[in-house]
Amino acid sequence: MAIDPNEKFSRILTIALGVCAIAFGIVGFDVSNLTPLLAALLLFAVVIAPRASIPLPGTDIALTFSDACIYLAFLFYGGPTAILFAGIETTANCIYLYYRKGFRFQPYMVPFNIALNVVSFTAAYLIWTILPSTRLVTGPFGSVQHLIVTLGTISVLHFVIASSWLSFIRAKNRLSEAYRSWRKDFSSRAMMHIVGAGLAALVYMLATYGDILTAVISAVGIAIVYFSYRRSVQDLKEAMLETEAAQKEKAETERMLRREAEVYASELAASLESQERANIALRKSEQNFQHAALHDALTGLANRKLFHEKLMDRIAAYRSDNTAAYHVLFLDLSRFKNINDSLGHTIGDKVLSIAARRFLRLVTPADMVARLGGDEFAIVLKGPSTAAKAKKVAQRIHSSISQPFSLSGNRISISVNIGIAPADMEYTTPEEVLRDADIAMNYAKAQRESVALFTRDLRTRFLERVRLEMDLSHAIERGELSMSYQPLVRITDGKLLGFESLLRWNHGEFGNIPPARFIPIAEDSGLIIPITKWILRETTDQMAEWRKISAETRDILVSVNISGKHLSSEDLVYDIECALERSKLAPEALKLEITESTAMDNPEFTLKLLKDLKRLGVQLSLDDFGTGYSSLSILHKLPFDTIKIDRSFVSGVGPNGEDSEILQTIVSLAKNLRMKVIAEGIETQAQLSVLKHLGCDYGQGYLLAKPMTAAKAEAALYAGRTWLPYQAAENGNSTNAELDRSDISVF
Repeated sequence: MAIDPNEKFSRILTIALGVCAIAFGIVGFDVSNLTPLLAALLLFAVVIAPRASIPLPGTDIALTFSDACIYLAFLFYGGPTAILFAGIETTANCIYLYYRKGFRFQPYMVPFNIALNVVSFTAAYLIWTILPSTRLVTGPFGSVQHLIVTLGTISVLHFVIASSWLSFIRAKNRLSEAYRSWRKDFSSRAMMHIVGAGLAALVYMLATYGDILTAVISAVGIAIVYFSYRRSVQDLKEAMLETEAAQKEKAETERMLRREAEVYASELAASLESQERANIALRKSEQNFQHAALHDALTGLANRKLFHEKLMDRIAAYRSDNTAAYHVLFLDLSRFKNINDSLGHTIGDKVLSIAARRFLRLVTPADMVARLGGDEFAIVLKGPSTAAKAKKVAQRIHSSISQPFSLSGNRISISVNIGIAPADMEYTTPEEVLRDADIAMNYAKAQRESVALFTRDLRTRFLERVRLEMDLSHAIERGELSMSYQPLVRITDGKLLGFESLLRWNHGEFGNIPPARFIPIAEDSGLIIPITKWILRETTDQMAEWRKISAETRDILVSVNISGKHLSSEDLVYDIECALERSKLAPEALKLEITESTAMDNPEFTLKLLKDLKRLGVQLSLDDFGTGYSSLSILHKLPFDTIKIDRSFVSGVGPNGEDSEILQTIVSLAKNLRMKVIAEGIETQAQLSVLKHLGCDYGQGYLLAKPMTAAKAEAALYAGRTWLPYQAAENGNSTNAELDRSDISVF
């Protein structure tokens, strides 16, 4: 243990003073004092006194005979001898404590204790030597008065000097703290010195004034009192130990109870805290659940349920005060399915989130944006007072969402079709408003427009469209669908190449419905795929029969239009195989017509599919060439057998061959690509002459033949009809064949 430098210095100083005091005792020691009595006192001080101390129970005080030995040496042999006895007695006590009691002393502690006892007694002795001159001692030497004054003075001075000096050292040289330490730790120790002085006085008086018998009796009495008292003290000590043990046990019990109470309180507090956390978590969970129940998990927008609630509030507000105008926007992302299919749903989800953020940036806080599901969104505009203003907001949304952006290394371009439903007194539920906004959105999509405003006329047409879609789904089983055939003629000699099959729908209630009206419905609804399967079965069966009529019909073919929906289906090749196998028709007798826009929508996929179809042996024709966007780097890779020139380029040719440059370019391109050319929509002799002059291979149109039923086409095959007009194309007449425009078909 480290010692404070000040305390260390004080201890060393005390030791030095002790050495001086012992030297003083040695110098003043009288050799004539070496008597048996001195030896007995020395033996008692070294051997017996350290072992004969009696501890007082409940205190840190022990009654000892060590001080009595010092005082007896003083009375019998004078101060120098007593000074030496003080050093010897303290040394004996330290040795006894170290070896018998196992006491561990701090550095300098043993020499310090010896020096302190020697110095304090030396100081007391020197002070006592001046007392006779003060006339405080009036009794004669050896009298009781003299003995009491002498021993009392010596013992008190010895105690005061030793305890004060030690307190001062322990208080680190601070007087106020030294006094408190002295009162606390040392004032009670004065009794040891007083008892030692009293015992020394008793022994001295017995030795000086008593006889041997009195001394023996006194010694026996003192021994009896000593051992009796020691026994009593031992019993008292044991009783106190038992009491202390009981108190400790009680204290331990109380401590355990307090600890249990603290543990219980801690557990209770922890339980309450845990319960509070659980309550907070429950409240948060309820809030999260409520939020999740009313918001879209992907975009964070309001979901359909919350949108309906807010829209219902707007409807009620408008019905009570028609100045509280609102407009509902129904938004559908264009070509979003292509993103999901080509880039994956993870990218698709990010695109939806980006679109949602763009929608939010373009509306006010009073408006509401919701995701209804999939790629459909809806917005309630609270602010615009007129439909024109709402349309401007919708157009800004369309412009913003159409801006391309990069995502995970992909450049993404999306668009949106928006339908607007203005506030109206006829609306009583959100479903009615969303229905009309959806109708307007579908109209915008059909017209390839960005924004459309709902009108009641749109609703009428939409309901008609829904009716037609429902009826079209049952048209095959009701026998309402039929096929018409328009001849494909070789321009040079009028020989029949084959027929293009054209779908007709004779509705049971509305009569003949134009293909331009029901084909888009079939494509949008997905009904075009089962209808095309039916067409393949009908046309392949029919062509298989017609090829058996004569040698002239043995090599004719049938051309069937394939929609973009079916082209993207993985079942197309299988459906064609089944139709050919069922009809036993040679694959080269079937030609599939694919529009330019459909072929170029996904060139890589189209190329793979066309190669699979070519492996079946069927022929391929690129329909409506020139109306779409064709990349020549892709076009020359696609395995088409023929290119079909759209009727818009043929109809533009004048009576004398004007405006035929585009036709010439297309025919030249087809020749360079080693493809045959078919021109559709030939209606005049001039058009036929120009095409023949340009080297066009085949043609079709009203000048050559109108679409006809299967029965009429079969009759014409049996009759061996000539397919070129009676008037020669070379005469340049521009007489138009009589046309029934309602019979023109797009499928």
